[in-house]
Amino acid sequence: MAAGVGTVAVLAALTGCTDGPAEPAATATRSAPSASATTEQPTAVPRPETTDSPSNGPAAGAGFGGPRVRPDVMLATVRLLAGRIGPREATSGAFARAADEVQRQLQAYGYEVTRQRFAVPAGSSWGVPVGAGTSVNVVASPPGLDPTRPHRIVGAHLDTVPQAPGAEDNASGVAVLLETARLAARPTGPGPALPTTFIAFGAEEPRGEGDALHHFGSTAHVRRLSAAQLSAVSGMVSLDRVGVGTSVPVCTGGLSPLRVRDDLLAIAGREAIAATGCTDNTASDHWSYEKAGVVAARIGGTSYPEYHSAADRVGVPVRAQLRRVAELAWAWVRR
Repeated sequence: MAAGVGTVAVLAALTGCTDGPAEPAATATRSAPSASATTEQPTAVPRPETTDSPSNGPAAGAGFGGPRVRPDVMLATVRLLAGRIGPREATSGAFARAADEVQRQLQAYGYEVTRQRFAVPAGSSWGVPVGAGTSVNVVASPPGLDPTRPHRIVGAHLDTVPQAPGAEDNASGVAVLLETARLAARPTGPGPALPTTFIAFGAEEPRGEGDALHHFGSTAHVRRLSAAQLSAVSGMVSLDRVGVGTSVPVCTGGLSPLRVRDDLLAIAGREAIAATGCTDNTASDHWSYEKAGVVAARIGGTSYPEYHSAADRVGVPVRAQLRRVAELAWAWVRR
């Protein structure tokens, strides 16, 4: 195995902390986007931030009065997934190794972890042929969770397109998910307002054009929820491409009520975290939940030149942005 229990122990032992005005949220729209909107096109923009220079946000690693987030550990997760393991196409052995690492870490935090297997078809993933196969969701719930009672879901996709090591897309999101799960499992101050399930999704990346060939893992999870379980999900957040930029995108796909999006933007405003809102983003796992009637939002999605390429390597996500997003995600879980 490329990385074993020793790696997880190293990640858990690392510690560290580091740190413009918020732009107005986009006007809400409720019309459903077309299926062609389910993939994102990269925009060649300059690297928005390459150092850990201070921002006008809260004190570095302050955790909003609670335990500190650990940017060094999040960066170590990025190095593990994008550096040591590399491209993680959803049916590959590399993806399986990554799922093993994520499962071990979540179990170490005390979660009850299950694997949810599902089939994915053959197709073309961002221009690269991929075969049919099986992928998995790694689902971590707090001990004793009753899924028919109110709870939340935080998710991040673990897979990549075949040609990309996926440091930003989406080792960055998985790194923030694991850090938020750690804080939720062992709070030194106020804990989660509601029980929270953390999911590392398989097969988020497209295997062809259109909505039916995208978001396989989150679609499988939604379809296996009973009506009572689905109605008990009080909010869902997808962490997807969260490590670049100086402002945090917070979006819905246009079907969901805006409660989760607006809660996140309100938290960002109170804590002086620059954030922007939109209602036309269907390109992440939140969309599967929106279509099923769950109030959901996506954090992340800043354009960057290395998108879906072999250049999406360690060094693309930056410490300051990972810290901002982890602080925001943890504050939402706590509220």
